Amino acid sequence: MGDKLKDSKIIFVVGGPGSGKGTQCEKVVEKYGFTHLSSGDLLRAEVSSGSERGKQLSAIMQRGELVPLETVLDMIKEAMIAKADTSKGFLIDGYPREVRQGEEFEKKIGAPSLLLYIDAKAETMVKRLMKRGETSGRTDDNEETIKKRLDLYYKATEPVIAYYEGRGIVRKIVSEGTVDEVFSQVAAAIDSLL
Repeated sequence: MGDKLKDSKIIFVVGGPGSGKGTQCEKVVEKYGFTHLSSGDLLRAEVSSGSERGKQLSAIMQRGELVPLETVLDMIKEAMIAKADTSKGFLIDGYPREVRQGEEFEKKIGAPSLLLYIDAKAETMVKRLMKRGETSGRTDDNEETIKKRLDLYYKATEPVIAYYEGRGIVRKIVSEGTVDEVFSQVAAAIDSLL
C-alpha cells in the first residue's frame, strides 16, 4: 500500500505561528499542484466527521492529552495515499515537531526531499499574530500567549532543524517582506527538486 507513495516528493514545512507558512503553502499548492496536509486540520476534520476514531480523538483532546504519534501518522499516510495518483507532491505542515516524529514518519511513510524552514523574526511573528487577533477573534492571539507559543515553538523545532541540516535538506526561507518576495525563495527551493 505504501508503494503508491514510493516516488512522492515530500516536503516538511516548519515555521512558527505567524511565520506565514500557511500562506506560502497555499501558493505552492496553486503553482505546483502539491497537496497541503496539516496534522491539525486532519485531526479537526476527523473529530468533526463523528467517526469512531474521531470520537476517540475528541476524548483524548478533551482530557488535554496529546494524540498518539501512531494515529497522527496513520491519518497523514491515509490522506497521502488518497491523493497519490493526482498529486505532484506533499507539503507536510507543522510536522515533525520533534526528531522522533520525523524518524517514525520516515519508517512508516517515506523520507522528505526537503525541509522548508519558514523563518520570521520573533517580533515579526508577534506583530502578525496581534494583527490577526484584531480580526480573528482567536483568544490565543494576545501578546503574552503569543510569546509563550513562540518559546515552545523554538524549543521544539531547533533540534528538528539541526537533525535535517545534518542531511543537507534544509532550505531556510527568510519570511520578512511581502508574500511574493518570500514565495520567490520558496519557489527557488522547490524548483531545485523538480
